[in-house]
Amino acid sequence: MNTNTNNNENTKLKIILIGNYAKDKQMSMELFANLLRNGYINAGHRAEIWRPKVCFGHFAKNTLNGYGKWLAYLDKWLIFPLLLLLYRLLPSNRKYNVRFHICDHSNVIYLPYLPNHKTVVSCHDVLAIRGALGHKDAYCEASSFGVVLQKWILGGLIRAKKLAAVSATTLNQLNELDKSDNYRACDRRLILNAFNEFFQPVPKQDALRILSIGGVSVHEPFILHIGSSLPRKNRKLLIAMLDMLKDQWNGKVVLAGQEIDPELYFQINEKGLKDRVVMVKRPGYEMLNALYSACDAFVFPSYSEGFGWPVIEAQACGAPVIASNIEPIPEVSGGAALHCHPDKPEEFVKAFQSLSNEKFKSELVQKGFVNCNRFKPERMIQEYIDFHLI
Repeated sequence: MNTNTNNNENTKLKIILIGNYAKDKQMSMELFANLLRNGYINAGHRAEIWRPKVCFGHFAKNTLNGYGKWLAYLDKWLIFPLLLLLYRLLPSNRKYNVRFHICDHSNVIYLPYLPNHKTVVSCHDVLAIRGALGHKDAYCEASSFGVVLQKWILGGLIRAKKLAAVSATTLNQLNELDKSDNYRACDRRLILNAFNEFFQPVPKQDALRILSIGGVSVHEPFILHIGSSLPRKNRKLLIAMLDMLKDQWNGKVVLAGQEIDPELYFQINEKGLKDRVVMVKRPGYEMLNALYSACDAFVFPSYSEGFGWPVIEAQACGAPVIASNIEPIPEVSGGAALHCHPDKPEEFVKAFQSLSNEKFKSELVQKGFVNCNRFKPERMIQEYIDFHLI
């Protein structure tokens, strides 16, 4: 009896999650870290988030550009590594079976300050790394300094003893980049991402009320895109779709996320579509749920992704999904989406028109609901716990 109790105690962990610098405002990674922390605690373990403290960064309004970025680097690369060494020596940590989890692979630069064999790294993508190494299909150009930084990150990923990639595509791409002899000594595995928030269909009247508050007309149909203005997100394809559909369909395109960039804004005006494109800047959780639930289709024509959370978020809300045919997007959609070439808007238009068949549309939506079962947080948390216990 006592032996069983002791064995049970030995499997109880204290998991220290390495989070992101607050002023970087990386919301998806913040949600991911909180999801892990809450999941570990609900599973009966101790968990807390350690993140670089804002010290020098207080002297800059913006730490993403200019001199503020370099002040942030002092906080992230000079002060935090020293604090990590001190934190690990705290007496309170000595009585626990401590493990570490680097939530964002870009923070693998902290790995030398952590016990490698007790640290799990989540690798969300290698797009910036591949872009820095000259892979054009990553659609991530890098500055001279960015090339150095991404090589630094790649070196850390290669040295990690325990690494979980969020998609098979990301795992395969990392393995292709690894030219070292460390490959066989590392445990790299696939642990699919889970939902960071609870997404579900919003009743029509509730969705319309929320949309009207956010400035989206409730009287016109719309197709939706969620994401940034980065070139790899391929927002221009939705404008090309709208241009092809304008005499056959009276709806609009809603672009949610970052502001429309000047080049795309020029294209919209040039095609005379200004009144048919709606911008929803950085929508909150409630607005996202409403947008997904009310759209005629969610269109995600990215050139490159590490995972693609919006695909499953849309499926969970009952939206039919039309997305790029470039992996890992078909991997994540589970075959419950219509996939087209991201350079062929005519294929996206044809796919959208096929949704006029209500039976076909309903079947696609139901397949999406089934696919979402693969991304339950409880499944992901248990897989990470098992990884920590090895």
